[in-house]
This record gives sequence, C-alpha cells and structure tokens, in this order.
Amino acid sequence: MRIDTERLVLREFREADWPAILAYWSDPRYQRYYPPEANVERAVRDLVGRIVAAQAEEPRRTWQLAIVDRQGRLVGNAGVRVNDPVLAEGNIGYELSPEHWGRGYATEAARAMLDFGFRELSLHRVWAECVAENTGSAHVLEKLGMRQEARFREHEWFRDRWWDTLIYAILDYEWRSFLSGRT
Repeated sequence: MRIDTERLVLREFREADWPAILAYWSDPRYQRYYPPEANVERAVRDLVGRIVAAQAEEPRRTWQLAIVDRQGRLVGNAGVRVNDPVLAEGNIGYELSPEHWGRGYATEAARAMLDFGFRELSLHRVWAECVAENTGSAHVLEKLGMRQEARFREHEWFRDRWWDTLIYAILDYEWRSFLSGRT
C-alpha cells in the first residue's frame, strides 16, 4: 500500500526501516512524552517487526505506514487501526522525527490516514489519544477537524510522574463536512 500526499509518501514498512526509527526514538526531544525504554534498539526492532507482521494479517486491521519525504528519507510513521469492525471505529496515531517538526508533515500524514480510514475502510468514528502537555500533537488533531471529547486526569504514569491524556474524535459525516469546508 502506498499513499502519496503533496509532500510525502506513506508506504508499507520494511524490516530495514528500523535504524531510521531508532534515530529519532533516541532523540530526547522525541522521548519527552513517552515512557523510557531500557533497550531502545530492541524496542524499535520489535515495533517494526510487529508492524511488518500486521501487513499480512487477515483480515487486516492495522495500517501503520512509514512517512517518507520527497528526498526518500523516512521521517516518521502514521497509521489507522480498526478497533471495532462492527461499530466501524478506529484510531489514528503518528510520530515524527523532531528534525522535521513544525513543517506540517504530521498534519499531512494524519490527514491522509484519516481519509483512508473513512473512504477505504468505511469507518464511522476515528479517535486519537495524546498526552495533554503535547500541545503540538493536540494542535495537529484540531487542525484535522477533530474535537476533544475527554481529558483523563493522571491517566499515564512515566518519568516519575502522572500525565493527563486527551481523547479527540471525528465522525465520518464531520470529516466529509470538514473536507468540503477546506476547498
């Protein structure tokens, strides 16, 4: 599977992609909103292995794609996961190398995954979760027309403290309306 956007290519992961993920997972700026990993390389290799294995699942419920810029560099990943096929509900997630923050890549990639979820997977509702202090991620979700539905107080424990998390969501007809309002 491949999705081309204005500035990016979203493509299936390959086992050989792990060093690019390791590079940004090792960056303290990226790690700020994630629990620390005892062995980052092992965690990244395991993650990429799970993503590649999910490509062959039948029925497929996870589409986690590598984000590649037009120069061919893997700069992050974005995906949509079908949580409940009966309710037609899924969630999106994305991550980006700090070297590429502030360029709109996360919004562009997440927009492509939302569109895929609604158009190709016929989802009715798509949600996302982020750490409340990760205002950059919350801003991406808001730029996609998603609305904050919940704030879970002290929902995650890592880095020796509690973190609040936010839930954002958008419905299929809201997505269509959002897209028509952008033209």
